[in-house]
Amino acid sequence: MLRKLMVVAALAILPAMAASAQFSAGDWELTLSGQGSNGPDFDGTAWSVDGQIGYFLTKELEVSLRQTVTYTDIGVTAGGGSAWAGASRIAADWNFDMGRWVPYIGANIGYVYGDGVHDSFEAGPEAGIKFFVNSTTFIRFGAEYEFFFDNGSGNTFSDGQFIYGLGIGFRWH
Repeated sequence: MLRKLMVVAALAILPAMAASAQFSAGDWELTLSGQGSNGPDFDGTAWSVDGQIGYFLTKELEVSLRQTVTYTDIGVTAGGGSAWAGASRIAADWNFDMGRWVPYIGANIGYVYGDGVHDSFEAGPEAGIKFFVNSTTFIRFGAEYEFFFDNGSGNTFSDGQFIYGLGIGFRWH
């Protein structure tokens, strides 16, 4: 009997937990993520940090501004050295409310610049998922493909790059 009561209580609480993770028109979102790598001998490093601020026009449609900064000292020049690069992008994403899980799809456009990269406009599709750990905080995994408008090699779509990110996000109204 106690087991049945616990199951009924859990089923009654689940919709309330899921409802607490829903976005609303007028909500803001801040997401921070980073990544790093190094060689097997720890003789070089590469890392990047990414910040995003987003605004929900409706409970599904989000527009955002992103900034990425990247540093590397792996394979930059034969004599050593380092390189910095950045990417500034705007994006539009459609969020699918599935309770605590919020998958999204969208697109972004922006500009990539810095040392060791060919400065260029870029654009591409993106998709990912947000998992709410409480009503205001979520873990975000996303993937996007950037193709470059001008990278000097001709076939810009096939010379693009995949970008993956894992970060933490915060929602407020």
